Amino acid sequence: MSELTLGALYGVVTLLVMFSGMPIAFALGAVAVGFMYFFMPAASLDTVTQNVYEEMASVTLLSIPLFILKGAAIGRSPAGKDLYSAIHTWLHKIPGGLGIANVFACALFAAMAGSSPATCSAIGSAGIPEMRKRGYSPGFAAGIIAAGGTLGILLPPSITMILYAVAAEQSLGRLFLAGIGPGVLLVGMFATYAVYRARKEYRIAKEVYEKGGIKSAYLDHDHFTFAEKIEMLPRVLPFVILLIGVMIALYGGYATPSETAGLGALLAMVLIAGVYRIWKPKELSPILGATIKESTMLLMIIGMSLLYSYVMSYLHISQSAAQWVVGLALSKWLLLAVILFMVIVLGFFLPPVSIILMTAPIILPPLKAAGFDLIWFGVVMTIVMEMGLIHPPVGLNIFVIKNIAPDIPLKDVIWGVMPFVLLMFGAVLLLCMFPQISTALPDMIMGAR
Repeated sequence: MSELTLGALYGVVTLLVMFSGMPIAFALGAVAVGFMYFFMPAASLDTVTQNVYEEMASVTLLSIPLFILKGAAIGRSPAGKDLYSAIHTWLHKIPGGLGIANVFACALFAAMAGSSPATCSAIGSAGIPEMRKRGYSPGFAAGIIAAGGTLGILLPPSITMILYAVAAEQSLGRLFLAGIGPGVLLVGMFATYAVYRARKEYRIAKEVYEKGGIKSAYLDHDHFTFAEKIEMLPRVLPFVILLIGVMIALYGGYATPSETAGLGALLAMVLIAGVYRIWKPKELSPILGATIKESTMLLMIIGMSLLYSYVMSYLHISQSAAQWVVGLALSKWLLLAVILFMVIVLGFFLPPVSIILMTAPIILPPLKAAGFDLIWFGVVMTIVMEMGLIHPPVGLNIFVIKNIAPDIPLKDVIWGVMPFVLLMFGAVLLLCMFPQISTALPDMIMGAR
C-alpha cells in the first residue's frame, strides 16, 4: 500500500470514528493504536505509554494547567463583572460605549484568563443582560460577547499558542508578542463595529419613538459621577497589575513561561482571597475542581493528538502529504489560502488544540519551504481558528452564550456573530498585506531573526 493511500485511509478512518460520537481524545488514540497494530511492528504497541509520556514531557506544556488554574481563579470570582462595570462606568458617554466596554472587558479578561469560554461566561453573564436592559438587540449583545471571547486564544497567555509553539518548535515568548498587535487590531475593529451598530440601532429606536412608538431604553442615558468612577477602580486595578506583572516577568526574561504561569496562578489565588475573600476550602473547591477537569481533558487530547501525529510520522504519512502539497507547485499565496481553508473546514468539527497537533506535521514544512515566517503564520492560523469558535456547527462560544442567555434564539446568536467572522477575515487579509502588524513587536523586543 502506498503512503498516500495509507494516509487517505488514515484520514477516512479518523473521520468515521469521530462521527461515531466518541470523544476526540479517545477517537484519536483509538485510530493511532489501531494503525500501530495493523501497520507497525508488534513491539510498537508496548511503547504506547512511553511515546505519550515522552511527547508530553515538555516543560512548556507544564504551563498549561497553571494558566488554567489562573483563568479558573479569575473566571469563577466576580472579577469579570467588576472589570466590565468599571470600563462601562468610564466609557458610558461615548456613542456605543456599552458595546465598546464589552469588547475591552473581553480583551482584558482574555489576557488575564487565557480562555475563550471563561471570557464569554465571565463577561457575558454581566454584559448581555446589561446591554439588553439598555435596548441593544439580543443578537448584537450575544454576538459581541461571543466574538470578544475568541480573543482568549490570541492574546497571551494563550493555551492554543503554547501548543503551536511546541508543535512548530518556535519561541513561545516571540509567539506571544506576535499575537499582541493583531489582538489590538481585532479589538479596534470590534469596537468600531460596536459604535456603528449601536448608532444604527439608536437611530432606529429614535425614529420609532418620534413616530409615536414605544420609547426604547436605548434613548435613556446613564450618568456616573467622578467619585463613582474612582470607586470602581480598587477591585479592578489589582488584576490589571497582575496582568502587567506577568507580562513583564515573561517578556523581560525574568521567568520562563512555566515559571510565569506558576507565578500568575499563585498571585491570582492570592488576589481572589484578598479582594473577594475567596479562601475557604468550600469556596476554592469549584476552582480547583474546574482546573483539574479542564486540564485532564486538555492534556488527554494533547497526548492522544501527539500519539496520532507520531503514528503519521512513523508511517511517513505526514512527510508524503507534505511532499505532495509541495509537488502541486502552488504559488506562495495560493498555498496559504488552501491551507487556511483546510483549517476553516476542520474548525467545523474540531477544537483548535486538535487542529494544531494533527495538521502541524503536514502544513508547516511546505509553508516554511515557501518562505513564510512560522511565527507570523501561527498568529494567522490562530485568528482563523477563532472563527471556528463562533461559526456553526461546533462554535463553542455560541453554545456558551446559549447557556448564559437561553432565551436568545440560536438563530439570533448565529446572525449576531457573522459580522465579527467577516471582521476576522478582514484582519487576516490585513496581516497578509502588512505582516509587520504581527512581527514588529517581537522583532523590536527580542531582535530580528
